[in-house]
Amino acid sequence: MTRVAEHALSLAELCEATVHVLYVVDETAYASIPKDTRERVREALEGDGESATKTIAERAIARGLTVTREVRWGDPAVAIIAYAVENDVDMIVMGTRGKTGFERYLLGSVAEKVVRVSPVPVVTVYAGDREALLSELNDLIGI
Repeated sequence: MTRVAEHALSLAELCEATVHVLYVVDETAYASIPKDTRERVREALEGDGESATKTIAERAIARGLTVTREVRWGDPAVAIIAYAVENDVDMIVMGTRGKTGFERYLLGSVAEKVVRVSPVPVVTVYAGDREALLSELNDLIGI
């Protein structure tokens, strides 16, 4: 999250843009939770979203940027694009973990879905384990 936020805030500074910090809780994952624990889980997930958006908003404010933040529930890709359209956002900056193959097939890729259908430019920032990625690249191409 730190690398993604840093890139987004740097771009916002360069463009003198408003920062929109959005956290989306995937409702499909939430729906599989047993009913007797749903409310506690819902509160925890909502708290995670509030905390994450607050941290980034504080960083933006410290840089003198205007910021808004929101936590939404739903399909992450759909919610991200809907938010961008509703708020006339000029660019989306989001993280990607670089999942490939079977893992991506099973889990899908929110970033890929957003890139494919977004009506505005999307900047993706690798947010996974850089050391593991570099090791994998080294194995593949011998760097």
